Amino acid sequence: MNARDIDRATTFYRDTLGLPYLFSAASMAFFRCGDVRLMLGVASAPDFDHPGSILYFRVPDITAAHADLAARGVPFRTAPHLVARMPDHELWMAFFDDTEGNTLALMAEVRNQA
Repeated sequence: MNARDIDRATTFYRDTLGLPYLFSAASMAFFRCGDVRLMLGVASAPDFDHPGSILYFRVPDITAAHADLAARGVPFRTAPHLVARMPDHELWMAFFDDTEGNTLALMAEVRNQA
C-alpha cells in the first residue's frame, strides 16, 4: 500500500486502525492483517506512486467498528450500508480513506435471522 509520509501512515494504521505493527525497514512499515502481511511503503519511482487497491476489513459488528473508528478521527466516505442480500446473509460496507489517499472499507456479513 503506497504512502507518501511513512511516519504518518504508520501512525494511522498502528494507532488509529489498531493493526498489529511488526517492524519498519527503510521507507517501509509492516503490519499483521489477519493472515496477510501488509506493507506500507513510499513509492520507489513516479510510476508506482498511485493509490493502492481497496482493502476490506471484515468486522463482526460494522456499526460498532464504524463508531469506534469515527471517534478516533477516521474520515468515512459512507456510513455502514447494505450492499447486497445473499441467500444466507447481508453484505454491509462502510468506506473510508487512510492518511495517504488510499480507499479502505469495513465489511460485515450479517447472517439472516431464520
